[in-house]
Amino acid sequence: MDKINRALSVPVNCLMWLACFSGFLMMAHITIDVVGRVLFNHPFQGTIEIVSAYYMVAISFLPLAYITRHEGQIVVELFTRGLSKRRLFRLDIAVNIVTLVYLTVFASRATVSAIEQTERGEMWETAAGFVDVWPSRWLLPIGIAVMALFVLYKIFEDVLQVRQNSGETAP
Repeated sequence: MDKINRALSVPVNCLMWLACFSGFLMMAHITIDVVGRVLFNHPFQGTIEIVSAYYMVAISFLPLAYITRHEGQIVVELFTRGLSKRRLFRLDIAVNIVTLVYLTVFASRATVSAIEQTERGEMWETAAGFVDVWPSRWLLPIGIAVMALFVLYKIFEDVLQVRQNSGETAP
C-alpha cells in the first residue's frame, strides 16, 4: 500500500504545483494587462479568454486530488456528531464509494467533451483574433481522474484498516 501511496503522490503533487504555477501566471498576465492598459493605453489582447479558459480551470480542478489527500474539504458534522468512531469510519467508506462513482462519471463525460472539442479545434474569438482553448478542456478530466484514483486508494486503505481492526475500535 505504501508503494501505491508514493506512486500516487507524484501526479497529485505535480498537479498541485501546476495549479500554483497557473495562479502565478494568471497574476502576471493580469498585471501585464492592467499596466499595459493604464500606462500605455494598449491592453494585452485575449487576457479574459486565457484567464477564464486556462488559468481558472487549472486553479480550480488540478489541485482537487491534493486537497482530498490532505482532507482539506469542508466537513459538516451536524448529523454525524453522535456516531461512534466505528460507524463514522464506515460512513466515510460509503461516502468515498459514492464520491468515486460520481467522479468516474464526471471524468468520463469530461473526457468525451474534451475529445469532441479537440476534434473541432475549439477556439474563442478575441478582439485581436482567435485563441485556441481546446487544450484547456483536458485539464478537467485529468484533475478529476487523479482525484478519483486517490479516492479509490483511500477506499482500499480504509477497508484494509477496518479488517485489521475488526476486533478493535476503528479509528
